[in-house]
Amino acid sequence: MDFITGTYLLTHKDSFFPRLEVHRFAAAIIDSSSKKQQRIRIPPPAILKPVELWTGKQLVELIIRPDVDSKISLNLTTKNKSYTGNEEFCVKDSYVIIRNSVLLCGVLDKALLGSGSKTNIFYILLRDFGEDAAVDAMWRLGRMAPVFLSNRGFSIGIGDVRPSKTLLKEKSDLLSNGYKICDDYIESLKEGRLKAQPGCTEYETLEALILKELSAIRDHAGQACLRNLSRHNAPLTMAVCGSKGSFINISQMIACVGQQAISGHRPPDGFEDRSLPHFERRQKTPAAKGFVENSFYSGLTPTEFFFHTMGGREGLVDTAVKTAETGYMQRRLVKCLEDLCVNYDGTVRSSVGDVIEFTFGEDGLDPALMEAKDGGVVDFKHILEHTRNTLPHLIEDANITINELQKVVADTISEIIGKRHAMFREQLESFINEYLKRTNKYYKLPKNCTKHMDNWMPSATHCNDCKNQKFFRETEIRSHCLSRAQAVAFIKLCLRKFRRAICEPGTAVGAVAATSIGEPSTQMTLKTFHFAGVASMNITQGVPRIKEIINGVKLISTPLITAALTNEKDEKLARRVKARIEKTTLGEICDYIEEVYLPDDCFILLKINAKRVRLLQLEITMSSIAQSICTSKLPVPVKISQITILGKTIMTIRPPELAKCSKMMAIQYLKYNIGNVVVKGLPGIVRCVIHADEKKGDSYKLLVEGIDYREVMATLGVDGRRTYFNNALTVADVLGIEAARSSIISEILSTMASHGIGLDQRHVMLLADLMTYRGEVLGITRNGLVKMKESVLLLASFEKTADHLFEAAFFSQEDKICGVSECIILG
Repeated sequence: MDFITGTYLLTHKDSFFPRLEVHRFAAAIIDSSSKKQQRIRIPPPAILKPVELWTGKQLVELIIRPDVDSKISLNLTTKNKSYTGNEEFCVKDSYVIIRNSVLLCGVLDKALLGSGSKTNIFYILLRDFGEDAAVDAMWRLGRMAPVFLSNRGFSIGIGDVRPSKTLLKEKSDLLSNGYKICDDYIESLKEGRLKAQPGCTEYETLEALILKELSAIRDHAGQACLRNLSRHNAPLTMAVCGSKGSFINISQMIACVGQQAISGHRPPDGFEDRSLPHFERRQKTPAAKGFVENSFYSGLTPTEFFFHTMGGREGLVDTAVKTAETGYMQRRLVKCLEDLCVNYDGTVRSSVGDVIEFTFGEDGLDPALMEAKDGGVVDFKHILEHTRNTLPHLIEDANITINELQKVVADTISEIIGKRHAMFREQLESFINEYLKRTNKYYKLPKNCTKHMDNWMPSATHCNDCKNQKFFRETEIRSHCLSRAQAVAFIKLCLRKFRRAICEPGTAVGAVAATSIGEPSTQMTLKTFHFAGVASMNITQGVPRIKEIINGVKLISTPLITAALTNEKDEKLARRVKARIEKTTLGEICDYIEEVYLPDDCFILLKINAKRVRLLQLEITMSSIAQSICTSKLPVPVKISQITILGKTIMTIRPPELAKCSKMMAIQYLKYNIGNVVVKGLPGIVRCVIHADEKKGDSYKLLVEGIDYREVMATLGVDGRRTYFNNALTVADVLGIEAARSSIISEILSTMASHGIGLDQRHVMLLADLMTYRGEVLGITRNGLVKMKESVLLLASFEKTADHLFEAAFFSQEDKICGVSECIILG
């Protein structure tokens, strides 16, 4: 934490140091325990007069490459999280450019020093220059940053979180306006004027609207807080550089703690229709439902403190339970995947020789050596920058046309790569062609074109400043054009990195995949989250969702079918398709269901609400309703001859003659069960919601809660080719095992991404292949392990040890002792 904060402050624009300070920093990074000679070259000062001064950015070169003769040449261009959108003139100096190990602009924060991302300086040093270069740079940073901080000083006090009068006034205005809007929502509900959101009741709509408004209050209060803070504020400095805390922590300390949530909702009523005994019954105001308007600086009221402890307790329980859940899950993953490794023929096999993958990750590349952020093997843009910086462009090389350069590129690729690695060759050629297309105008024209252009081009004698034009031309060449030597060096470097990334035979890809999936799951929560845009639709996320996927659960907690429409822009079509899918019962469209007793007859009389049927756009008639009643499984079976249709909305149903019960009992059975008859839609569908995709404009799709995947795909108006279900076992039954494999991969990756966790898909693909390689979806459980593995010692080392050993002894089973667990057990 101190290292990141110190380096961030060191590289600020206003950090200048005299010669004495620079020599002190240089002395600090000398390893006194090392016996070999160490050379440190201090760069020339940035300011010469009146006093020689060095910038903090110049000292970064001493961390990366203290000796100018060193072969370490780090090149990096990236953006910090405070990036404002303008590369050359970023106000917050958050556009970082490092050229040949020299920091030209930008400040170093957590993203470049300690985040574990692809833009981390130490990761690039480890990848391109070896372990020693990365370790030495870390050691020098760990020496220089504390020396700088100890001289400068960095502390936090109560004054750093004291709100100003301007901030208090802004906060008061925000709270009064927000409370007024919430009160208007509550009055609208009481008066029946609140329009329900799709798939929600009026109460759920009210909760969603109030929660959205209160979240906006906290966000706006936090923004006002950040605007009023000095850039030298210690908590703000730590949040900006990423060493500790966040902007939300600062706003809670200074401005407003905000809404307390329990399982994603406002605190529920637990004391006879109220959240706490301090409030009136059935009160929905922000204060009565867990909104904390005070800050930690001003102090919380007793009721605010109680609400805050509710939210804190949930976090503590979540952490405690999550540790045990994720630990057991990772143990199961390791036990199932531990013996998978890459063979000399490129396949991934188990210890007994079963082929799990014909090529690891479909490309045979090691995920640890992927350079691009999207999981690609080579970051072409970064390598091109590195090549052009380490191999300068000479102006004498500018006599090359675009066609000549394209020929050089094609010849080099054919000579070095040939016909091997077709996918990589295609990516490389595509990048080079795209780059040359963008920079086409900077290259020299062929000679036969230039002589025809002399007639209309202005003469050099008429130019105001020919020297300036020549200078700009040379700058353009150096900035955009590629020379022959640079193009060849770029292609060779890309190929060298690609060959290095190929997975070596014997690599334990199974164990690496298990830890790569299990470790990030410890950062996730055990909560259920709202679906984006639909307040009432909860979907299981976090650790419970990962458990469902890898366990191969048949009945998941929140089955969700995402149904694409044949015409995504037609809202009326979406409503009609929704009516065809969503289960509609007879009781939902009836005005009344009554018993009628006459002297010589008795029957059930029901009246259909025609207005409601039209409003719901149900494609039903009285005849279809009668048919639904006859085909439904009622306690008392009804035949079509017992149903009489009277007009367009009225129907009578006479009870059958049954030996087991009288007509009176039969009528009672019918009355209490007839309302549950499904007259339209699919019986296995709980609810269907129209979801408008704001990113694509007026684009609609259906979110269906239920398990009737095959029936939804076959519904008129649904595009079955783009309809997706989040249950892998059902997908395997309907579409086959390959579709189930794809479903497992996409579900794990999307669950991880929803928590901000990046995971290389090659690891997930290996897990999905292991779960499906037998032709059925096998869970990573004790039952699934029995179907995957045959080794008695492996199964005994996992669970039910005595049972497996007894069964093996009784049936005289043999164990080939070729897996990891078996070899460890027997030494």
